[in-house]
Amino acid sequence: MSRQFDYLDDLEAFLAVADHGSFTAGAVALSTTASVLSRAVTRLEHRLGGQLLRRSTRKVTLTEAGRQYLEQARAAFTLLGDAEREIQGQADAMTGRVRMSVPTTWGHHRLPALLARFTRAYPQVRVELNITNRNVDLVAEGFDLAIRLGHLPDSGLVARKLADEPLCLVASPDYLRRAGTPQTLGALQGHACLPFILPRTGRIAPWVFRDGGRDIEWTAPSTIAVSDDVLGVVSLAVAGIGIAQSYDFIVAPHLESGRLVELLPQLRGRSRPFSVVYAPHRRQSAATRAMIAILTGADGSGPAP
Repeated sequence: MSRQFDYLDDLEAFLAVADHGSFTAGAVALSTTASVLSRAVTRLEHRLGGQLLRRSTRKVTLTEAGRQYLEQARAAFTLLGDAEREIQGQADAMTGRVRMSVPTTWGHHRLPALLARFTRAYPQVRVELNITNRNVDLVAEGFDLAIRLGHLPDSGLVARKLADEPLCLVASPDYLRRAGTPQTLGALQGHACLPFILPRTGRIAPWVFRDGGRDIEWTAPSTIAVSDDVLGVVSLAVAGIGIAQSYDFIVAPHLESGRLVELLPQLRGRSRPFSVVYAPHRRQSAATRAMIAILTGADGSGPAP
């Protein structure tokens, strides 16, 4: 008896190329090579009797037939995923997989305690963790949930706030001995500041303060600007290179040990929210629901300290 759906591997290759915009990027996502994906898509086109992709040296685009087939294929894979999650949710022992993406700040400092709690409660669930400051596409890249920083645009995703995290300004004692301690916001202009470049815009993230109930955003001058990993500004501040603004939960151990000192405490009071987001139309597995419950403290144990 021949297999009715022996082309599913080729279909998965087509989805990867369509979602990522090129054979190379699709190959990276599937941990294979562009030539393997090219042969798979060609086999699928021969099976269907029509062209799905227009290939050029610079880019890959969908034909009209390819666009229609992509929509139907995605719907079919969504149904399969829903069926799998439904069965996983009925199992007595929690099994399955949770695929999540978190930023470096949260991934290194807030998530470990929560993840330890989850793995103790559900040891048979596989967690695939992506730690990055890039906002992943949850649907196209197959993530069940993500942690996002800041006030979220209306993206169509469901968002549940986890916490408002306070910010503070810090520098090392060694830097302050060399450069002096700024007493006012204006005095920062003459100091070595360590701002962070936002990955979404390529612009320097403003430092935020509160002065007598008035919110202030201030763009720090810099000779060193950090991109990609915001934790880098803290490492540089600990090394005595300059002044940084970061979250209390990140710098707290350095303040306690004396490696860093808080500056301008009279201007603190601002915070940024962290939220867990997920796609509203995607049926969640029992494992994903359990992860969200632990992240939000809805499991009764409360959020991580």
